[in-house]
Amino acid sequence: MSTFSQLVSYFENLARLHKGIGHTDSEKHFFRMEVDEVLGGINRTDVSYPFLILEGYNYDFTDNKSDNLLKNRRGAFMLMDHVADPSNYDAIHQVWQNMEEIGDELLVRIKADKRNPLAPAVRDFDFSSVEAMLIANELDGNYGIRYSYTITSPRINEIDPYKWLQE
Repeated sequence: MSTFSQLVSYFENLARLHKGIGHTDSEKHFFRMEVDEVLGGINRTDVSYPFLILEGYNYDFTDNKSDNLLKNRRGAFMLMDHVADPSNYDAIHQVWQNMEEIGDELLVRIKADKRNPLAPAVRDFDFSSVEAMLIANELDGNYGIRYSYTITSPRINEIDPYKWLQE
């Protein structure tokens, strides 16, 4: 099972490697935000377009009355671009089309990386759970797509004696 830090690093690396995003240390195209921050208006001056945002996740556990404990982490990422004129529907539709293409390419990469032992963050990525939704914030001219997903991974359910005081 991977950690949240590994997931952040993985998605930041995707933003660096994908030519359509082009994240670098000096030109920021990757951020960690939540959807309410995006819909409320991004108040940052270091945003370069287009950009990839990784949201946090919530999680629950599945036991299925067996010895296998599964941790189900539900998160999302967004691909966003800018259109200055909110009445320019052709430009907005083009952004949505471009973000969908990039999103599909990211998912193909994630699918390939599931088999890569150097990418443990997405080993248990569940593609049947992926849903995409167009999003728009006319206030700051940001338009894009939000992809939700689930990562379901086994959770070790053995007690670690080094983390407990002896009774």
